[in-house]
Amino acid sequence: MERRVVILGAAGRDFHNFNVCFRGEMGDRVVAFTAAQIPDIAGRRYPPELAGPGYPDGIPVIPEDQLEKWIVEQKINLVVFSYSDVSHNHVMDLASRAVARGADFELLAAERTMLRARVPVASVGAVRTGSGKGPGARREVELLRGLGRQPVVMRHPMPYGDLVRQRVQRFATMSDLDRQRCTIEEREEYEPHLEKGVTVFAGVDYAAILAEAEQEGDCIVWDGGNNDTPFLRPDLEIVVADPHRAGHELLYYPGEVNFLRAQVIVINKMDTAPPGSVATIRRHVAERNPQAQVIEADSRILVDHPEKIRGARVLVIEDGPTLTHGGMPYGAGVIAARRNQAARLVDPRPFASGSLHQVFVEFKHLGPVLPAMGYSAAQLSDLESTIATVPCDLVIVATPVDLQRRIRITQPCLRVRYEMEERGAPALLPLLREMVAHSAPARR
Repeated sequence: MERRVVILGAAGRDFHNFNVCFRGEMGDRVVAFTAAQIPDIAGRRYPPELAGPGYPDGIPVIPEDQLEKWIVEQKINLVVFSYSDVSHNHVMDLASRAVARGADFELLAAERTMLRARVPVASVGAVRTGSGKGPGARREVELLRGLGRQPVVMRHPMPYGDLVRQRVQRFATMSDLDRQRCTIEEREEYEPHLEKGVTVFAGVDYAAILAEAEQEGDCIVWDGGNNDTPFLRPDLEIVVADPHRAGHELLYYPGEVNFLRAQVIVINKMDTAPPGSVATIRRHVAERNPQAQVIEADSRILVDHPEKIRGARVLVIEDGPTLTHGGMPYGAGVIAARRNQAARLVDPRPFASGSLHQVFVEFKHLGPVLPAMGYSAAQLSDLESTIATVPCDLVIVATPVDLQRRIRITQPCLRVRYEMEERGAPALLPLLREMVAHSAPARR
């Protein structure tokens, strides 16, 4: 009997799971994808050019709240969960909704969705969004270059635009970001690599993306998204844990999968973490993944001109997904403001424009900080309008993107960056050296 399938997603992992596990499979008919987490991605279609000959009309992307309706009307008998950084309760709520309407509910094994590369792969994942994957990936690239290697980065997908054009994406310069009309969320992940001269690959079809990346690099750093599992089979699997959210490593999906799989667990943000929280993560490693090597690291916060913060009324703009998907009330910008004795944080909520007002309604845990939301031109315009109306002396931009390249900020502005730095000896270096020891470096 044909299995009629709905894949629950958020424009990333869902498409990958389809490509790897369902595209071209006899006996499976994917009837729809659902959309969650990301605004304005419902109502699209996964195009026939990517879906394959079995789907001449493509596959619709529907709102997740229509799940039950589609199960009944389209006689769906399998629902596959395929997005990341949600609580175990959230996953089981969706499972219950599917099962109650007569459909099976499935979680795909991480190994089943991994592609095998011809070059060494080091992956950086996390237990929650905002744990420090990006700085971790940048640190790996730095160390691999020091070993004489030529790494490229493959980034978790964020295909929010034209999916056919985004099948394979290569970013080597800032102009590539402009040409491919990248959102703020994409730029937050790509820009820090490009600033260091590192090529980034992303897109929709990861078998095709991998084939191109292997031609350019002699090793690959997989830079994960949210707390998702790697799309590539890693030779070295590194997972970043956040002591500011100690215990979450066992409460969120698929972050707990990463925690249990990890060869190396990096406890990040040691310089700002309560000692009891670090002890909690160490206890969980000992109980649940005792074979993992534990590395401690600081999240080093770098401020362009810290003297400008002292005594100022500041508006802090933080990384959007860290505050939304990740559930953090603040990030590096607030820490920098407090360390450098800002007079006060100006609350942006009374001045929120358009879609930004809805963000604060939806994410009630947010305090006096502004998430850098920019999934669309309209949302980017709302962000610019909101900033312009906040009465402050200084805007602190603590998102990895150079926000002033995208919007006009009329107030004085400074950037806050953050990088991962291991405590003691560079413990990642010998692990990476061993990973590449038996592979040939790229010809220069």
